[in-house]
Amino acid sequence: MADLSQEEWARMSAEDPNSVILDVRTPEEVEDGKIGDAIHIDIYTGQAFVDALEKLDKSKNYYVYCRSGNRSGQACAILNSLGFPNAYNLKGGILEWEGELQ
Repeated sequence: MADLSQEEWARMSAEDPNSVILDVRTPEEVEDGKIGDAIHIDIYTGQAFVDALEKLDKSKNYYVYCRSGNRSGQACAILNSLGFPNAYNLKGGILEWEGELQ
């Protein structure tokens, strides 16, 4: 897992043809907008979160974010423990995001 600044995270996810953006916030938080075409999997759903992660393609590179960067850091650690080699945390989360939201 790597903690990336907004600039690094945005550049790498945009330039990476193998990138998947993963939003681990709650459904209520997602209603305020999301980054790009992010896949939403709520980290607070416990085993259902792990089950959903296990269905993802391990060959992809995951760019993960939450509200402040804490939950997404935990999600990156979980991804790594499940055998996903490339998980990148957005340091500061969506609170510090200066790009567009959808």
